Amino acid sequence: MQLDRTQSPAFQAIHDVRLPALQSATLDNGIPIHWIAVPQQPVMRIECIFNAGAWYENGQPGAAFFALKMLAEGTTRRSSAEISEYVDRFGAFLELNAGPDRASLVVYCLTRHLGSILPLIEELLTESTFPQKELDDLRNITLQNLKVNNEKNAYVAGVLFRQNLFGKEHPYGRSQQPNVVENLTRQQVADFYERSIRNRSFRVLLAGHVGELEIELVNKQLGAMPVGEVVGEQHTYAQPLAPEATVLAEKAESLQSSIRMGRRLFTRHHPDFFPMLVTNEVLGGYFGSRLMRNIREEKGFTYGISSNLVSFRNDGYFLIGTDVKKEVTQATLDEIRKEINILQTQPVLDHELDTVKNFMAGEFVGSLNTPFEIADRYKTILLDGLPTDFLSNYVQNLRAVSAEQIQKMAQSYLNDEVLMEVVVGGK
Repeated sequence: MQLDRTQSPAFQAIHDVRLPALQSATLDNGIPIHWIAVPQQPVMRIECIFNAGAWYENGQPGAAFFALKMLAEGTTRRSSAEISEYVDRFGAFLELNAGPDRASLVVYCLTRHLGSILPLIEELLTESTFPQKELDDLRNITLQNLKVNNEKNAYVAGVLFRQNLFGKEHPYGRSQQPNVVENLTRQQVADFYERSIRNRSFRVLLAGHVGELEIELVNKQLGAMPVGEVVGEQHTYAQPLAPEATVLAEKAESLQSSIRMGRRLFTRHHPDFFPMLVTNEVLGGYFGSRLMRNIREEKGFTYGISSNLVSFRNDGYFLIGTDVKKEVTQATLDEIRKEINILQTQPVLDHELDTVKNFMAGEFVGSLNTPFEIADRYKTILLDGLPTDFLSNYVQNLRAVSAEQIQKMAQSYLNDEVLMEVVVGGK
């Protein structure tokens, strides 16, 4: 049978998603543990999640980043090299992450090696020593990366956008600064570790080949740790003054400009989250979006332009971003505003809306291919306090959005007077 390539293959729209159940319990010391059991492959991921992100630095910017990255640089029992050798011996992989809201220690390993990996996890969480040489090495690497990044228009534009939106001292607006990195002391890093990580409460999230034996092993090791609450009050951050409408950082030698346009928005809890999510997708959320068709396909101003919603635990924002030749910067800004105006004044046609919803539903399902990806989705639910049916109703909530709602979202949230414009390069 010869394939007729003039005919599109049949497809079935996604309307319902069924996920493996998230199971939960409590370890002997009160630590919550959650797991996704998908036993097809003999691998698993264990993640320890702390309230220890930038939000908890309490006047010591950079302490969370360095404290997490330094966990594996030496303990009372092992050097950095010995820790790396131990992880490699079991074919495991260690990740240490610090974000605006939280921090995490993550290990990927074969399930049969969990019993050997857990003692090391406890050691990193309770016996890290922060040796000065390793701290200085990490500091130098960080400074070199900053030096390189600060030469990139796109990086600088992102920094200026968040700073202007939230304020330089706010965890969501703060970025690494060379003088802060240079002056951060070992004692400040160690103090953050003592205050927010060592013997402090956290959550455990397991995914993969997980059963009763693995839960028992975790309870035996991590459930025996002494655990207390984070020391000190969580810092509160005042709402910044209204951001500047336009920020221009001229770079005469630059051939391109990086454009960032957007505004402060809301979290996933907001009733307009799903309507705004679909509105964003129509405007610039995927390769077939209106901004891509106009500014890339028709005008040829850029290789790519996109928009997205960014949601944190306590806030969020809307962002449009692209890089263009300097001489078409203003024309690009004008075309972005034109597309927003069309979205505000003309309802989206049914065929376009159906295409967007089908794409979003397929993208959502495609992000659930592995137990680790499923766990990441559930992690958002757990840590941000979202309803338990948020994921199971995700596709239905997308499909319920109407063209009238999209027009209303564009009118309510994308007015030109509330959109901040950042350009690095020139106009």
